[in-house]
Amino acid sequence: MTETTRPTPAAIRAFRAENPKMRERDIAARLDISEAALVAAEVGISAIRIDADANRFLERIASLGEVMALSRNESAVHEKISVYENIKSGVQAAIVLGENIDLRIFPKRWAYGFAVTKLDGDQKKLSLQYFDKAGDAVHKVHLRPDSNVEAYHAMVEELRLDDQSQELSEDRSGYDNGATDGDVSRDELRDHWSRMTDTHEFFGMLKKLKIGRQDAIRTVGEDYAWKLDNGAVAEMMHASVREGLPIMCFVANEGIVQIHSGPIFNVQAMGPWINVMDPTFHLHLRQDQIAEAWAVRKPTKDGHVTSLEAYNAKGEMIIQFFGKRKEGFDERRDWREIIENLTKAGASAAA
Repeated sequence: MTETTRPTPAAIRAFRAENPKMRERDIAARLDISEAALVAAEVGISAIRIDADANRFLERIASLGEVMALSRNESAVHEKISVYENIKSGVQAAIVLGENIDLRIFPKRWAYGFAVTKLDGDQKKLSLQYFDKAGDAVHKVHLRPDSNVEAYHAMVEELRLDDQSQELSEDRSGYDNGATDGDVSRDELRDHWSRMTDTHEFFGMLKKLKIGRQDAIRTVGEDYAWKLDNGAVAEMMHASVREGLPIMCFVANEGIVQIHSGPIFNVQAMGPWINVMDPTFHLHLRQDQIAEAWAVRKPTKDGHVTSLEAYNAKGEMIIQFFGKRKEGFDERRDWREIIENLTKAGASAAA
C-alpha cells in the first residue's frame, strides 16, 4: 500500500471490525501500516495518547503494583509478571533491576505512547503501550487482577497529551547502530576479542572495528563462535528444563532489552512457536524465523562466558541466552556442557 492509498483511521477501524479474530500485528501488516498507527486510529474511542517519555513512565509505573511487562521484536515475545522495582532513570539509558522485571531502556527510542482499553466480555483490559519512531512496539504494560486501577487512571491523566489526533506518521528510515562491515582482518578481530575482560565490552569492540555483530561471529573462528542447527534453541530449552538449570533470556528491540533470570519449567511447541508458559514468565519464539543459531564464547576476567544467539534472515539478533551466574564466579559447568553438546549446523540431531 502506497502513501497515497494509506487507509484513513475510519478505514482502519472498519477493517478491524470486519476481522475481529485477526491479530493486531497481522492487521497492521495487511494494511501496510505500523502497529502504532493501528492503535492511534482508536484514539478517542478506546485509546488515549500519552507522553512517550520513558523516564516519566518509570517515575509512576511502580504505583500500579503487579502487572505484566511485555517486550518483543518481530520473532520473539518476552512477558514477565511482577512489580517494577529498583528503578534508575537516565537520559541515554534507564534500568529496572527488579527480581522479576529486569529491563535496559533506551529513552530516546520511545516515540509514541497510548493508554488502551479493550473489552473482553464484561471485563475491561487496561494497558500502556509504547512504540518507536517507526511505529513498532517497544514496551507494553498490561494490568492484572491485583493491579492498582486507580493509580493507572491517575497516571494516564497525568501523562495525557493535548494532541489526541487519530493520525500517525511513522518514520521508517531506521536507526544507525554505528556498526558497518568494514575491512577488519580476522587476526585483528581475534586480537581484540581475546583481550575482552567483560561481556559488556563486546558492543564497544564491534563499534570500534566497524563490523556488524553477525559478521564478527562468522569471522572470528570456531574457538570463539560455532554455528548450530536452527533447532538448537528449543534443544537448549528442553535440556535446561531437564537439568533444572537457571538461564538468562534476553529479548530486545530498538528501545528496550527485557531479561529473564532463573529456571524454566513448562516448554511447549505450538505450530512454528516454541513457548515457555511458567507462572511469571512467558516466552513465545518463532522457530521458523531463525535463519542462523550460534554458540558464542567471550573472554572475561572470571573465565569465558558462553551465549546462544539466534538471528533472523536480515542478520538481526532475535534472542540471546546465557547460563545464570554471579559476577566474580566462573560460568556454570552444566550450562557449558549443554551448549557444547547442542546439534551443530549440518549435523543430524539423531546422529
